[in-house]
Amino acid sequence: MGVLGVVAKRLDALVGPGIMLLFPLYASLRAIESPSTLDDQQWLTYWIIYSFITLFELSCWRILIWLPFWPYVKLLFCMWLVLPVFNGAAYIYENLVRKYVKIGGRVNGNYSEDQRKVLQMMSLDARKSVVQYVDKYGWDAFERAVKAAEREVKKH
Repeated sequence: MGVLGVVAKRLDALVGPGIMLLFPLYASLRAIESPSTLDDQQWLTYWIIYSFITLFELSCWRILIWLPFWPYVKLLFCMWLVLPVFNGAAYIYENLVRKYVKIGGRVNGNYSEDQRKVLQMMSLDARKSVVQYVDKYGWDAFERAVKAAEREVKKH
């Protein structure tokens, strides 16, 4: 078995830490510093899923040692979760988690589907403040305030 054979056999050990830990760590730090909450959702979801995978491995290690393909399945799945081309963690959150876990309650009122999505992305405290503002001044006033804030951010 040559060098390429060894590399192919241990690809998960060579590439895995960078894809499963280093890149997500760097991206999480960038997400914390960015003003958008969408990247926060991607990386918080990634770390939750990665924690579940780790717990699964720790609980089922006696079975997993008999499955030689497990490290490669884990590597491919984590690549799907992490790589910006796929954004798998955000996909899982939007299509699986969000349907079943509603922390902070539902958004009530006469809001369009897009408006509900915007409100659901906010923290509970922010959502309460925005709902009060919208009730008092209307959704159009809220959108104008957001656009004004975006313009102000672009200036600096």
